[in-house]
Amino acid sequence: MSESSAKAVADAAAAAVASVAGEAGGWRRATGLAGAAIGVLAAGAAAGVAIERMTVGRGVRRKARLALDSTGPYGALRGTPGKAYADDGTELYYEVDDAEPEGGPAPRRRRLFGRKAPAPVTVVFSHGYCLSQDSWHFQRAALRGVVRTVYWDQRSHGRSGRGVAQRRDDEPLTIEQLGRDLKAVIEAAVPEGPMVLVGHSMGGMTVMALAAQYPELIRERVVATALVGTSSGRLGEVNFGLPLAGVNAVRRVLPGVLKALGQQAALVEKGRRATADLFAGIIKRYSFASRDVDPAVERFAERMIESTPIDVVAEFYPAFTDHDKTEALTYFEDMPVLVLAGVRDLITPSEHSEAIADLLPEAELVLVPDAGHLVMLEHPEVVTDRLADLLTRVGAVPAGATVSGYGSTSSAARRG
Repeated sequence: MSESSAKAVADAAAAAVASVAGEAGGWRRATGLAGAAIGVLAAGAAAGVAIERMTVGRGVRRKARLALDSTGPYGALRGTPGKAYADDGTELYYEVDDAEPEGGPAPRRRRLFGRKAPAPVTVVFSHGYCLSQDSWHFQRAALRGVVRTVYWDQRSHGRSGRGVAQRRDDEPLTIEQLGRDLKAVIEAAVPEGPMVLVGHSMGGMTVMALAAQYPELIRERVVATALVGTSSGRLGEVNFGLPLAGVNAVRRVLPGVLKALGQQAALVEKGRRATADLFAGIIKRYSFASRDVDPAVERFAERMIESTPIDVVAEFYPAFTDHDKTEALTYFEDMPVLVLAGVRDLITPSEHSEAIADLLPEAELVLVPDAGHLVMLEHPEVVTDRLADLLTRVGAVPAGATVSGYGSTSSAARRG
């Protein structure tokens, strides 16, 4: 990509955001930095795509987005709702999908006096940064009725409440806090019985933080773990696929830019709408790697990310640099573990998954070619297949059970 193309995208981003900002001098400076940071990302990501989008009429693009939103079935699956409360009072929303008994309605339960039937295995899914529980759509569709599952929204994401400690007390968000949030969800939704923990990206970090703070819970109740597109630390070294000069610029300005933008959330949200097409190109670049992705899946990912308020984006970002849970991996040594990543993941590169697998030599390491950060949406058949195998190995899914219906993200395939 040429320097002129990169400059065009940077100029377009800065102009679009600044057009909403008003007359305040300080805010103009913040949006200028934002435009620069966005321009660097776009230049390394999808400047050609973004410019191409800008040549299409805005009305046409809006109608296309509305059409995809109305026809795409992704994220429409719902379960039995529940609420848990974090240690700071934050309301955490979760849903439960119960397993269906074989052969129709549940038979009459019979048990000997004094003996309690063992609780079924429950699979708890934790999603990533700027996403929601709906990011597990394909896996949820495949496992629905086969095994008891719990899906929850991280604080300030999806249907969960905004972080009380962050809004009321101005406390920085930490990965440790997310681990305690997961503990609260488990206490509410899975008070007893064995569990399998599944985490993508920030969700995987949340699982590690749970282990670091509650190792007895891991030893006593967790029978298997799946870590998808995640990292145990050293995220400050990730280059996001940018050249050295570009990544240094992003690292230098992005934390301050996000903080400034978070303080002007209302204006920035207007700017995000004004630059929706530019951001769509960036989101696609950093979410997917293959070219043949169903446009409705791309739009579904955009919608989840767009729904995360800019002040939440700013609130969470610094926690990743401080994240280091390498030592916590030792608590997963004596159980089946699946470590899976997309080879072309620019957010949490597959080398981070390889590093996790090196510390867990008995773990199954799966590297998916032609896959980016949202591998569970891009190649759901691979993720679901390996997850089903893990669940079968620990007896969560009967060996003869059929796990299917996970669909495909190929634009030529039927959506499901």
